[in-house]
Amino acid sequence: MTKHLILLGDSIFDNGVYVEPGQDDVTAHLERKLVSLDWTLDMRAVDGSVVSDVVNQLSHKPISPPCTFVLSVGGNDALGHLEGILSLGLTDFYEIKEGFRKGYTGALDSILDYEQPLIVCTIYNPNMPEPEMQKLAEAGLSFFNDVITEESLRRKLPIIDLREVCSAPEAFANPIEPSEIGGDLITDAIIKHLPS
Repeated sequence: MTKHLILLGDSIFDNGVYVEPGQDDVTAHLERKLVSLDWTLDMRAVDGSVVSDVVNQLSHKPISPPCTFVLSVGGNDALGHLEGILSLGLTDFYEIKEGFRKGYTGALDSILDYEQPLIVCTIYNPNMPEPEMQKLAEAGLSFFNDVITEESLRRKLPIIDLREVCSAPEAFANPIEPSEIGGDLITDAIIKHLPS
């Protein structure tokens, strides 16, 4: 029986405009890798999406079980706070973190309502050219990744830690988007986590 892989989230999956012409994006990598496994791909992730967009991605068209969802979202939520990161105190970070938690748990529970497997991804650390900006980005992202990890473990969901998957500079097309190599690494990780 054919199974469906449904990708939800942002440009970590919808990275076509960031790879060089003629290079494979995440969609092309997955379509090639899924053929022999008797899976189809339903790409619903949209570049620029934030956690509140996931429900719309789910309702875009009917869900056809059996399927497995993969969610990678939160980077754009974090980016929205990056400029003001230097002026924030720990109380501010706590409020931002808990606001993200509310949206993220809502997205998780909306997906789990379909009673199909769900794999979640952390937000990878970017590849900033300036060391100080890299340190700030990693520190800020840790608050968001804490939420992703905590809420996924609470629901006993498998987690792909994209900080480990995309740790080399060549995994990036620019400081924050996956390259063809990054897409290859991400899709390999997804394939390894698919239920048999």
